[in-house]
Amino acid sequence: MKITNRFLGVFYLLMSGLVISAGAFAQEPTPQAEPATAANTASSYTEKGADTCLKCHDEDSEFPVLSIFKTKHAQQGDKRTPFAKLQCETCHGPGASHAQKVRPGEKQAPIRGFGAKSKLSANGLNSVPPEEQNKVCLDCHQGNARMGWTASQHEGSKLACASCHKVHVSHDPVLTKTTQPDVCYACHKKQRAEFLRPSTHPVRAGQMTCSDCHNPHGSGTGKLLAKPTVNQTCYTCHAEKRGPYLWEHAPVAEDCTNCHKPHGSVYQPLLVKRPPLLCQQCHSRANHSQFGYTGAGLPGGTPSEFLLGGSCLNCHSQVHGSNHPSGLRLMR
Repeated sequence: MKITNRFLGVFYLLMSGLVISAGAFAQEPTPQAEPATAANTASSYTEKGADTCLKCHDEDSEFPVLSIFKTKHAQQGDKRTPFAKLQCETCHGPGASHAQKVRPGEKQAPIRGFGAKSKLSANGLNSVPPEEQNKVCLDCHQGNARMGWTASQHEGSKLACASCHKVHVSHDPVLTKTTQPDVCYACHKKQRAEFLRPSTHPVRAGQMTCSDCHNPHGSGTGKLLAKPTVNQTCYTCHAEKRGPYLWEHAPVAEDCTNCHKPHGSVYQPLLVKRPPLLCQQCHSRANHSQFGYTGAGLPGGTPSEFLLGGSCLNCHSQVHGSNHPSGLRLMR
């Protein structure tokens, strides 16, 4: 009998503890589900991803995209690419409403478009600001040469990445040496005209391009130069002009553009003016017995024979500098 009463006492204690515990859990508020929005529901995205898009955007459509499969952006095996995530919608945003069928004469629901604002509006795409377009690109492409994009001249001009780059093509024209200048010339028309002059860098021949000297994604210089200074940029190819020289020509060490026009000139080789006019900008009297290019100041008394051809360079041939012990006047 004692055992039975003890057993019943333990049983009642256990049951009362379970009731108390159940009551404690019942008093806790039930968490409410977050309201469904277009940003956090799967229904805002297409069911089949790129396969849904390709039903309309084939090679015969107004906006063909099949060539993207020849680019790095469509490599699903690389987790850094858009196609390893939400495919087309990684960049263009949710497209379920855009992919819905519409009646004849109606337009598709807008989707995030890339490119110039006027062109997007004309094609019925969602004309998003360049800042929003560029943010999508910079989510992946932010580093190395693009570190200076913020506050650069192109960013300040509200230029979108897609204004220069084409993603849905196998070869982006701005990344190809022979076609890149034409992309730049769309805005830089003055430079296009300068490159048509008789003396230019070999851009028209496809041997160099704009990005060899300029960094379009931003630079610490006023002209988006690839190097910190004009001279360092020029020395990338013209290393023989770097020096140091025993006898230095001051304008050369200061800035190559004091004498040369980098984009093109009517005077060889890319000179601002033809000698002796170029030299006389600084050497007005030339120190020829204190007479500027007169018969009394030049050997033989007849200046014409010394001013023909290379003019001052007939004698002062080491115009960029001289390492000869007797090269004070840059003649050796």
